[in-house]
Amino acid sequence: MKAIIIAAGMGQRLRPYTADRPKCMVEIKGRSLLERQVDAYRAAGIEEIIVIRGYKGRQIQLPGLTYIDNHDFRNNNILESLFCAKDHLFGDVMISYGDITFHPDLIKGLLPVQAPISLVIDLDWASVYEGRDDHPVEQAELCEVMSLPAEGMLRSEHIHRITEIGKQVTPNRARGEFIGLCKIHAPALARLCAIYEHALLNGLDQPYVHAPSLRKAYLSDLFNDAIKRDEFIQPFFFKGGMWREIDTVQDYERAQETVTW
Repeated sequence: MKAIIIAAGMGQRLRPYTADRPKCMVEIKGRSLLERQVDAYRAAGIEEIIVIRGYKGRQIQLPGLTYIDNHDFRNNNILESLFCAKDHLFGDVMISYGDITFHPDLIKGLLPVQAPISLVIDLDWASVYEGRDDHPVEQAELCEVMSLPAEGMLRSEHIHRITEIGKQVTPNRARGEFIGLCKIHAPALARLCAIYEHALLNGLDQPYVHAPSLRKAYLSDLFNDAIKRDEFIQPFFFKGGMWREIDTVQDYERAQETVTW
């Protein structure tokens, strides 16, 4: 198992805290977002950690990590950042956005899950957006989820399948919010890479799923493409209080009060 942290973004809405450093190096209670993620992965026994750098990337120099540079970070988005590390996209992986902080127990709980693709989903997502004026719910990557009877089990037992993910999912359809953390087993990762390579044949500037172009696509666009191709993507549910996204100055200030791990 390896971890890949996507940390190339410019963090413009987090200025002035990102004026002199990458977003992932902004500190919450004395420790950077990146340090917190690395600690969480290592506490679960994951030692191979790849960081995809972009904006002010040379300032990211934590020891024991592998670094990949996204040289076009000003023009592309999360999906293209991820595929800057294409040489590492094999085997079992966990992937996380670089602008989140999460409780180490989320990694420990996700580690034994055997689903081909598992997305970490906050069921208590709505409470996070109470008073979050600078990052409204319209910008959340919400998830629509279908419940299915589990084969060979009692009717009262179900498995869950994500049917759509992204900013286009309206709150009335949403079961929860994708927090930017997922686990993908090797065979499913190979299928996702093949889907991406197929899309790349059309060029980076052609529309892709809900994005104006593949160049500007989110990881959720790749997941939606996979869902349309009958890929089974399961939610890993939890209920609030164990993560925060640090996207704006307001998020940063609130995190100083709410992050207790």
